Parts: sequence; structure tokens; C-alpha cells
Amino acid sequence: MKPIITSSLIVDSLSINDAPFILDLLNTQGWKQFIGERNVHDLQDAARYIHKIINDPAVSYRVVRLKGSKTPVGVLTIIKRDDLAHHDIGFAFLPGYAGKGYAYESASALLQAPEVLAAHPRLLAISLKDNVRSIRLLEKLGMIFEEEINRDSEELLRYGIALKRSAL
Repeated sequence: MKPIITSSLIVDSLSINDAPFILDLLNTQGWKQFIGERNVHDLQDAARYIHKIINDPAVSYRVVRLKGSKTPVGVLTIIKRDDLAHHDIGFAFLPGYAGKGYAYESASALLQAPEVLAAHPRLLAISLKDNVRSIRLLEKLGMIFEEEINRDSEELLRYGIALKRSAL
């Protein structure tokens, strides 16, 4: 995957070198509350988690880095889930970098990337009802609420967007 470069960010592929960052991210309160426990408790767990992701063709993780320092601050994901007709876009950021516009900047750039447009005429997103920040971002990205769904006894909101393929 070719890196996506915005005015202040670089969105690039996940690599094994990102294990310390993944360890931190997956153990934040926000990740555990809104995404779930992944049992990543040390660098070895993080490396195994990354290998699993890299080797799964249904999963694409991209690390969002600050352009100047290359510090990893978040992830964007595109995942094909068995219970969804289209791929699901997701995002998570370290707490110190939340609320700074990085999620919107990186996700909107991803939604306009030629490789994403070529592969996905439509993307979905799911969110817990109480994840207000995530829902606000989905709506700001132009995603439209479609329905409530139940997954593993959790009530989720499903959003969707048709990608503008004319940008190719």
C-alpha cells in the first residue's frame, strides 16, 4: 500500500515495528470500552496480534503518524466482517491525540485514496450507541445512519457511504 500523506499526517501500513504503539493503543480505556479486550499485555502479544492482522486478507490496518516526527497516533481499519455485506471502516487514536482532527483528516483522505475507491464502491461502519465521538466522526465523513443491528448481544448503529468513484 502506498502511504497517504495529508497536511499533517502520514497514513501507512502496519508493521511489526509498530508493536509498542499497538500495545499502548489496545490497552487504552477507549479501545477496551468501544472495541473490546484483545488480551495484548506485552510486546510479544502485540507482535502476535500484528502478525495475525498482516496475514489476514480480510483485514487492513493503517497506522496514522504525525508527519514531522512520524509518531504513531492512531489506526484506520478496513475489515470485511462475515455479517456485513460490505467492508467496515474503523478508527482508534491514542487519548492524547483524540479531538485534534486527526481522525477526520486521515479517514477522509483514506476514503479518497485511489486504491480504496477502486476496491470499495461502498463502506459501512458500526458503532456502539454511546460512542458519541465516533458517531459524530462518521456523520462528518458523510456516512448515513442505516439501521440498528444486534451483534453478540450488543446494540450497534450501522452507517454506510457510497464512495465517489469519480475521484479515480
